[in-house]
Amino acid sequence: MLNIVLVEPEIPPNTGNVARTCAATGIRLHLVEPLGFDISDKAVKRAGLDYWHLVDLHVWSSLDELFAREDPQDIWLATAKAPRSYADPGVTFRDGCWLFFGKETKGLPQAFRYAHAQRCIRIPIRSDARCLNLSNSVAILAYEALRQTGFSGLSPMGEMARDTSPAEFEQGGQTP
Repeated sequence: MLNIVLVEPEIPPNTGNVARTCAATGIRLHLVEPLGFDISDKAVKRAGLDYWHLVDLHVWSSLDELFAREDPQDIWLATAKAPRSYADPGVTFRDGCWLFFGKETKGLPQAFRYAHAQRCIRIPIRSDARCLNLSNSVAILAYEALRQTGFSGLSPMGEMARDTSPAEFEQGGQTP
C-alpha cells in the first residue's frame, strides 16, 4: 500500500481533496502536526466529507514520531526545489513507498530535504511559476506511483466497458 504524508498542511480544502484521492485509491494518508484546521468527527461531518470513513488516516505529532513508529525506508520528497523530475530514470515508485509533501506556504523543512536530497523529486512546471497546488501535486504523483505499481486493487474499467460488448466498444458504441 502506498503512503501519502502531508507535513503540517494548512489549507483544509487541499487536505480534503488529498483525502478524497486517498479514499478513492486505497492510499494510506499520514498527517504530521501541527494542522491548520480541525479534523474532529464534528468538523468532518460539518464539512460534508462523506468519503472520510474510507480514508486510512494516521496523525503524527512530528516527523520524528512518524519515523520512530513507522520507520519508512522507501521515501520520496516532493519539492519544487528538487534537481530532478519524478519522470527521470531511477525514480521508481514501489508498493509501500512513502511520498512526502510540505505545507502550502513553505514546503518541506529544509533540513529534512537536505537529509534526503537524493530522494527529492519535482513535477516539471514553467520556470516563472512558483509551484502547483498541493492537492494537484499529490494526485499527479499518487497516480504515477499507482501506474508504476499496476493500479493494484483499483477497478480497471468503468460502466461503459461493462455495458458494451467488445465489438460495440470498438465501433464507438454502435452495433456492427
